[in-house]
Amino acid sequence: MMQLDARQRAMLAEMGIRVWGPEYPAGEPDDALPGPPRGEEAAVMAAPVAVTRPATGPQTPAVVPVTPRALPADIAGMDWDALQQAVASCQACGLCRSRKNTVFGVGDRQARWLVVGEAPGENEDLQGEPFVGQAGQLLDNMLKAVGLSRQGSGAEAVYIANVLKCRPPANRNPQPEEVLQCEPYLRRQVALLQPQIILALGRFAAQTLLQHTVPDVATIPLGKLRGQVHRYEGVPVIVSYHPAYLLRTPQDKAKAWIDLCVAQAVLRGETAP
Repeated sequence: MMQLDARQRAMLAEMGIRVWGPEYPAGEPDDALPGPPRGEEAAVMAAPVAVTRPATGPQTPAVVPVTPRALPADIAGMDWDALQQAVASCQACGLCRSRKNTVFGVGDRQARWLVVGEAPGENEDLQGEPFVGQAGQLLDNMLKAVGLSRQGSGAEAVYIANVLKCRPPANRNPQPEEVLQCEPYLRRQVALLQPQIILALGRFAAQTLLQHTVPDVATIPLGKLRGQVHRYEGVPVIVSYHPAYLLRTPQDKAKAWIDLCVAQAVLRGETAP
């Protein structure tokens, strides 16, 4: 059984996920451990974490190497500061006309973890930081449950970014042309960060990161992309639900916790990337 300290249990409680603990006789309750889980929550206690892969022939590798795409020459040579300035001044698509702030990213630029969301919302546009508001609070709790923080360093470090750096009006879905223009910025962030694991949150993040490695990814439901180790620019990718979706569908929080456990297992080398 996974060993969790008091802080991690508190974070899971805030996420609405109960953690399995031994049943006690009547009159001997354990206030720190809720009762045993049911249904999806029961999978949280599974160890080691099992990762399923798409069906392949006996001689076919699970991940087919893909030739890296060339970045635009100007972006390919940028360091962090130059890249951030390029994003701040970008006018490559119509989103520049309605934004208040670009949302470049936040966290330790030497982090092993990279979390990728879809696009800024209203709060992110106002503050210039990804994942703020209620969805951001939930993401922070999820990360704290596995010992990570956007303010952390070393083993606790995480870097958080979005596919789009500007907010689509009225929080509409990203359009293909917008993703096309913004994706090179994300790709350069990955090249500079050199993360060891990427957590893709939400359908558009997953589709953007996997469009060159998963055939017909736009037609595959997000749930079917979970539980597999994908790749983006050679980095293992784990797909999970967006925190905004989890706020609307709290019964899937346990699945998101499983995804975090899978990512940890890949990072520790317990599951082949």
